[in-house]
Amino acid sequence: QFALELNNDAYVSVKIFNTMGQMVDVITNGQMTSGSHDLTWDGSNAASGVYLIQTEIGSEVHSQKIMLIK
Repeated sequence: QFALELNNDAYVSVKIFNTMGQMVDVITNGQMTSGSHDLTWDGSNAASGVYLIQTEIGSEVHSQKIMLIK
């Protein structure tokens, strides 16, 4: 679970990729209002390992590496 803070209404896309670059899940993809949003990825169907969270807010793209351990 992670929090996303938006200063303005914006188009937001949050996707999960494996280390081979394959998209494994989409957490959100669409317009969001300004304010704080709590997002959760249900990785129960994913294998343990390293994943990348790609967050796109408007024209800005950020990536974060996470490790899923079961």
